[in-house]
Amino acid sequence: MRDILEELETRRGEAQLGGGQDRIDAQHAKGKLTARERIELLLDEESFEEFDMFKAHRCAEFGMEEIHYPGDGVVTGWGTINGRLVYVFSQDFTVFGGSLSETHAEKICKIMDMALKNGAPVIGLNDSGGARIQEGVASLAGYADVFQKNIMASGVVPQISVIMGPCAGGAVYSPAMTDFIYMVKDSSYMFVTGPDVVKTVTNEVVTAEELGGAKTHTSKSSVADGAFENDIEALSEIRRLFDFLPLNNRDKAPVRPFYDSQDRLEPSLDTLIPENPNQPYDMKELVRKIADESDFFETQADFAGNILTGFIRIEGSTIGVVANQPLVLAGCLDNDASRKAARFVRFCDAFEIPILTLVDVPGFLPGTSQEYGGIIKQGAKLLFAYGEATVPKVTVITRKAYGGAYDVMASKHLRGDFNYAWPTAQIAVMGAKGAVEILYRSELGDADKIAQRTSDYEDRFANPFVAAEKGFIDDVIMPHSTRKRVARSFASLRNKRLKNLWKKHANMPL
Repeated sequence: MRDILEELETRRGEAQLGGGQDRIDAQHAKGKLTARERIELLLDEESFEEFDMFKAHRCAEFGMEEIHYPGDGVVTGWGTINGRLVYVFSQDFTVFGGSLSETHAEKICKIMDMALKNGAPVIGLNDSGGARIQEGVASLAGYADVFQKNIMASGVVPQISVIMGPCAGGAVYSPAMTDFIYMVKDSSYMFVTGPDVVKTVTNEVVTAEELGGAKTHTSKSSVADGAFENDIEALSEIRRLFDFLPLNNRDKAPVRPFYDSQDRLEPSLDTLIPENPNQPYDMKELVRKIADESDFFETQADFAGNILTGFIRIEGSTIGVVANQPLVLAGCLDNDASRKAARFVRFCDAFEIPILTLVDVPGFLPGTSQEYGGIIKQGAKLLFAYGEATVPKVTVITRKAYGGAYDVMASKHLRGDFNYAWPTAQIAVMGAKGAVEILYRSELGDADKIAQRTSDYEDRFANPFVAAEKGFIDDVIMPHSTRKRVARSFASLRNKRLKNLWKKHANMPL
């Protein structure tokens, strides 16, 4: 018996060493943690239960029959984050460069199947050189199996990807189908084809960082939702994000203790909107003053800054926030902002997270680049997402809500539950100057007449009362009472029940 126990301990020790101490040291020299160290930091202490520690590849070609490492380049299992169940896989770059083999894929698929059966999120820590070349099509088949699991899990359990090293070729498509992607600055990158292939095919000279680094994917491509300085910060922030999310689409997000009064008033909000209607202000100030303890977890902060998305809590419950940001492009909706917000709204709706929309939008950004980029369909994505959403929706218009953008931003007409406006709100087809120049084109030569017409238009429409008279605004509220009114609204909607007509799925404007 003692011999068997000793063999077990020996085998466990070998598996925990991955590719060996030299390769572990090389990993550390790059400023990266090992696969197991990452799991230890991500999960609650001593909560990790590992699967398939001894599983090895079956390849017998190109000398592979002589080389076996227990676990085959990925550590899989389950554990808890703040006591809540989660499944995790962590690719081990010290074993065959973390490359994906048939058995490597089987291990990932196994925990994804368990996550679906038990209704728990999946977090993938990616650090892989791609498909294992020695296995050929078997490796590619493994990728496709993982992709299919991602697709089936989408909208059922939250999926989070953390890119902590290379992620290239077919490997990128699994993270791309998850709900959130985070990267580590200077040590992670994603691309379909690497710099050498790009140079051969297109004659472009580009570095791996320029082609697929964290800055590229957080600020240009929008592939990633954020980037962190190092592995430790990344895993700490993923724990924070996890706390905002439900375990599955039939569960509610956790209600956390809060120390902030529902009735808290914020007198400073009464002066948030500048006297000059063209002067910007920071919408994040409003978001934080509505949130419990001013805690705001922003997503895609470096992309499409003219719209804010992220999570707050109100009375301890998770709320998704979408807000125009007047500091960037005056808060206009453009192609990037529409896509960013639409995806976020659809995530919230899939997982029963109520949505708060803060509106200050002068319209859609004009220009040939926007039209050529498909602003019609891009804007329709956000419109479709809001109209399809059945979760509680509360909207507050702080200043401008012009044209079609008024409709798109969670208006009453898209089944908004509570639609409020501040007294400073201006709800109209367009601004007074533009409207007058169209309505009274024949009088453009008379400056005094045009000034009077503009003043008349502003008196009539540069306020929230016409919309309120028609019932499109439920109430005009004082800015300082915004948290109180929003909190009471969401509290009254906790038992909301709304179902769309049965369909296999919608055909949204992709």
